[in-house]
Amino acid sequence: MNEVVIGVDGGTTAVKAVAFALDGSIVAAHHEAVPVDYGTAGEAEQDMNKIWDAVAACLRSVTEQLGDTKVIAVGLTGQGDGLWLVDADGEPVRPAATWMDGRAADRVQTWTEDGRADKMLEVTGTSVFGGLFPVLVEELAATEPDAVARAATHLNCKDWLRLKLTGVRSTDYTEASRSFLDVRDGSGFSASLAAEVGLSEMIRLLPEIRPADGEASPLSAQGAAATGLPEGTPVGVGMIDVAVTGMGLGIVEDGASWLILGTTGFVGTLLPAVADRRSELSMVLATGHGTQVLEFMAPMTGTPNLDWIRRTLTLDDIGWDEIEATARQVPAGSGGVIYLPYASPGGERAPFLDTRASASWQGMSLTTTRAEILRAVYEGVAFSLVECIEALQITRDLVVSGGGFRSDLLCEILADATGLNVVRQDAPEAGARGAAVLALVSAGRFPDVAEAAASLGTSMRTFTPDPAHRDAYRRTSDVFRHTRDALRPVWPELRELRRQSRAE
Repeated sequence: MNEVVIGVDGGTTAVKAVAFALDGSIVAAHHEAVPVDYGTAGEAEQDMNKIWDAVAACLRSVTEQLGDTKVIAVGLTGQGDGLWLVDADGEPVRPAATWMDGRAADRVQTWTEDGRADKMLEVTGTSVFGGLFPVLVEELAATEPDAVARAATHLNCKDWLRLKLTGVRSTDYTEASRSFLDVRDGSGFSASLAAEVGLSEMIRLLPEIRPADGEASPLSAQGAAATGLPEGTPVGVGMIDVAVTGMGLGIVEDGASWLILGTTGFVGTLLPAVADRRSELSMVLATGHGTQVLEFMAPMTGTPNLDWIRRTLTLDDIGWDEIEATARQVPAGSGGVIYLPYASPGGERAPFLDTRASASWQGMSLTTTRAEILRAVYEGVAFSLVECIEALQITRDLVVSGGGFRSDLLCEILADATGLNVVRQDAPEAGARGAAVLALVSAGRFPDVAEAAASLGTSMRTFTPDPAHRDAYRRTSDVFRHTRDALRPVWPELRELRRQSRAE
């Protein structure tokens, strides 16, 4: 009988289930869009039951496509951070406040001023931002105390899905690092840290921590009924989405790096211990393998910038290949047009932290063309990644994945601007593939991640830097940074002006 492993990826705007044969080929797949509800005060929320319903629909579709094919295991990944609260019966007490949520921006400033942000960074390796669990739970405890009081457990997206599939409340070390995990030794949640930041009572919400590739849990009868999968099918623990892609690439050794560009960006490198981190502005996740950590920066300047400019210029009916062809009509530097890609409601968190960051174009005139505007967006997104690469002192080939890197133009800009080879995983569904790799280990099919990843391996394409473009990008990147730094003092006023005008 043919065998497959299913990877489930609970993304921010879409969820998917992908069935992989053990040679890495995709046998079946299904995705569903999921809405994000934005509020006037920076809220970015999602209905947790709608996310589960969408994932269940994906799994039912894949199961039907597979027919009699045997499913070895199901792996999970999903968006990280935010506040996902369920009660004692496993029901959501309110919509999930996502990683994009910006309602607690003022608290971030307060935490920075009173030293709590520094303490969080010291113990957990995480820089404080508006969508982080401790900040959001403090905000909701003040504004919605009844909801927080009813909550029994905080479960991030993939953990919520595992609860619905298996009845098990748990998380892994990467997600735990985003709350109160002491990443210096990976020993567990730090009660002393929770006390120091005034949230001792909230540590009760944090679930058991399990290794990402540890023993799987069996699919429950309820999970089987909802998905069409056989009861007892092993369901893996998984990782947060930014980390799991590296597993799909087989990146497990210290010093190796990878990049992702989706709804947000990600630039990360594996290190032996938190003491080896290379930037004070980075964040760190424990991997669950001794003292090893993933040091990373996750700029919020992802593909929504490209989607937005496509809509704004009424190019919805034009394919991305044609859009890129238009952008290629102008050379590196975009005719002097600079785009600052800080369009997220939550501001920016890497390579700098500013909850009030705002997007804008600079250097435009009556002679500015559509092609220059388009290319400037591609360059702005790339420059944000370049800053992170430099901050993390990455000098090896840049292994990239994610929907944004399907753009040849973006890969070329990144290679030219850094002088490094950009190596792209050409196979789709990198997040689901990484989740599937971990599930194969959890189900006992492979002894470790490296062997499982080799089984599901994919072809790669390399973009080599063009030295002829390096000087142009260096000049443009310098102006990009100078312009950004000059505008930062007025970002709070711009945010407040936008809030007031929309409230009227």
